[in-house]
Amino acid sequence: MKNLKISSVLLITSIVLVFSSCGNSERGQTATPQKQQAMPFPVTQIQAQTVSGYNEYPVTIEGIVNSDVRAKTSGYVQKVLVDEGSRVKKGQPLFSLETQALNQDAEAAKAQVNVAQVEVDKLKPLVEKNIISSVQLETAKANLARAKANYSSIAANIGYATVKSPVDGYVGSINFREGALVSAADAKPLTTVSDISKVYAFFTLNEAQYINYLKRMRGKTKEERIKNSPDVSLVLANGDIYSEKGRIQTSTGQISETTGTIKVRASFDNPNELLTNGNSGKIRIPTTYENAIVVPQSSTYEQQGKIMIYTLAENNTVTSKIIEVEAKVENLYVVKSGIDTSTKIVASGVSKLRDGMAIAPQEIPFKEATKKVATLFKN
Repeated sequence: MKNLKISSVLLITSIVLVFSSCGNSERGQTATPQKQQAMPFPVTQIQAQTVSGYNEYPVTIEGIVNSDVRAKTSGYVQKVLVDEGSRVKKGQPLFSLETQALNQDAEAAKAQVNVAQVEVDKLKPLVEKNIISSVQLETAKANLARAKANYSSIAANIGYATVKSPVDGYVGSINFREGALVSAADAKPLTTVSDISKVYAFFTLNEAQYINYLKRMRGKTKEERIKNSPDVSLVLANGDIYSEKGRIQTSTGQISETTGTIKVRASFDNPNELLTNGNSGKIRIPTTYENAIVVPQSSTYEQQGKIMIYTLAENNTVTSKIIEVEAKVENLYVVKSGIDTSTKIVASGVSKLRDGMAIAPQEIPFKEATKKVATLFKN
């Protein structure tokens, strides 16, 4: 009897434990984890607007005239009459060459002229009296002309021994000093005189850049388009903006087959002579994009060399898209293709997004999304 009671108690306990276990199992099966809440991100509707920026290209500076000064006759440099960097006038003596040998040649040539003249004077009366033929006189006259020409050539060389400046300007590096033997065949000039009252800024554009530049300008011909181009600025090597505005004047006639570029020339006044031969810098060409699609650079990211952006779908999920960028204007990209004014984009925080991710969109005005953020620290 006692054993029966113990068995009954054990049976009841087992049944209770089984039902308890089943209940816990059912509760465990019906309990579901709480759905993850979508994160908020600022989104904005794309709008077209007109923006103005500039493109920069490296330049080299040259004076409007760079005239090599060369010896026209052979000789030793006797004296250098100017210093490097000196301002000189056209016709001002720069070098004097040793002329001793030339002077001796000139004396001999002068003597030949005198001899030939005496011969002509002697034959004239003989021809007049028909004692000799006129052929002898003509021969003597020819010899006289030859002697005079020889003398004139030597005299000119003596004059060339004083080497003068061909233009107004500044003297460059002096490549030959006293005692150096120079000639007209030398590869290096004696020096170079540069007129820097105005300077030329030379830069290159590739084929696409050149076509885009011309397309933005009004006119039917290349000349008209260049004439209607805006003033340009010059950024100096120290980062300062040059005080004078410049004008693009011309470009070379064809694109180089070797480099695929075309050379363009701009001109700048140089009243304070701040610029000189060999200066470098960057030219800034202003560009206006009318009714352009723009996006803040903060709303984009780069992947495998392509510019990407996240667009918002109707179900509040995001999709990455490739955009083709035409230009950068301050903190904005000017978009050539990939999106239009019907597109909503995620304005910032794109590094936290993934394709197909659901977000809680927070609408902000396009003007606010494209506002330039002030720089707090500068180098």
